[in-house]
Amino acid sequence: MPLKIRLGNGEKGILKTSDVYFIQKLLKTMRNPRTRFDGREFVEKGEDYLFNYVGKNVGGVDEGRRNFLKGLVIGVAAATVVGIVPGLRVLVPPVQQASGFPKSLLLDSSGNPLKASSIPVNSPIITLYEYPLTGEPNFLLNLGDKNGNPVSVPGVEVVVPQTGKSYKFPGGVGPNNSIVSYSAICQHLGCTPPYIHFYPPNYVGPSQLTAPEPDTLTAQALLAAKQANIPALIHCDCHGSTYDPYKGGAVLTGPTVRPLPTVLLEYDSSTDYLYAIGALGVATYPEGSDGVPSQNPSADLDTSQYGSVVGDKTQVQANTNPFSGS
Repeated sequence: MPLKIRLGNGEKGILKTSDVYFIQKLLKTMRNPRTRFDGREFVEKGEDYLFNYVGKNVGGVDEGRRNFLKGLVIGVAAATVVGIVPGLRVLVPPVQQASGFPKSLLLDSSGNPLKASSIPVNSPIITLYEYPLTGEPNFLLNLGDKNGNPVSVPGVEVVVPQTGKSYKFPGGVGPNNSIVSYSAICQHLGCTPPYIHFYPPNYVGPSQLTAPEPDTLTAQALLAAKQANIPALIHCDCHGSTYDPYKGGAVLTGPTVRPLPTVLLEYDSSTDYLYAIGALGVATYPEGSDGVPSQNPSADLDTSQYGSVVGDKTQVQANTNPFSGS
C-alpha cells in the first residue's frame, strides 16, 4: 500500500521512493538523542527551524526538498504541539491498535522462563524487555538497599507534576516484593537506553558528576536522591530528568513533568515466574502529552507508533553495562 503524507492544505499525496527514504532518515535523526529535534524552537520559528535542522543533520535542502518539507510543516507542527515526536504523525497510514494488553511470560536470554529469584539485586546492567508492543523497551529492576539486600517496595500514590493528577502504584512483586518495571523511554523527549538507565547505590555519588556519558549524574539528581532518602535512581543523561524507582517512577528532577509509566507485573510463587500483564500511569512517550494517568492506557497499543503485540512471551535482555567506561 502506498504511503501518504498529510499536506498543508489537508489533502494527501503519494510519496515518491526518494521521499520515503528521506523521511525514514529524518525520523531516525529526530529520535537520536544527539540530534534531538527541538519542538519548542520549531513552534517558535516554524519552517525556518525545520529547514536549518534538516540541512545540518540530514543533508542539503534544495528547492524540491524545501517544497516537500513545506508540505510537512503543518503535520509536524500539529504533532509537536500535542507533544508527539515530530514527524511520527506526518506519515498517515491507517491507525492500527491492538485489542488489549497481553499477559506475557518473561523469558531469559536463552528463551526459558525467567526465574524472579535469579534477578540480581541492584544490577548495573541495563535489563530490558519489550511490552506491550515490539519496540517499547521497559526496565526490569530488582531493587535493594545500599548493602545489596532486596527492599520491599510498597504501594504509593504517584503524582503527575504536569497536571497534579495522581494514580496508585501497586508496589513491587517477587519473593521479596522488590521487583519493579518501568518504561525505558524518558518522558521528557523520548531518550532511550543507554542514555536513560538505572544507577545502583555504588554509582550514586559525587564521582558520577564528572563521569563520562552515559553515566553522568547532575548535582540536582544527587541532591534529590538524598532528600528522598533513596540509595538508587533512574536518570536520563540527555537532559537531566531523574526518577524514583522505589516510588513508582515518580519525578525527582525535571525537565520531565511526567513519571515513568509502570508495567504491571504478576508473580507466580509456585513457579517463580513473572508475567507482564498491563500498564499504569501516563501513556508512554510520545503519547501521554495530556498528563492524564490511567490503567492500561490505550495509546500504548497504537501499533503505528512501535510494532506488533509481543504476544504471550517476551524476552528479557541484559547486555549493556553503562558504567564499563567509568
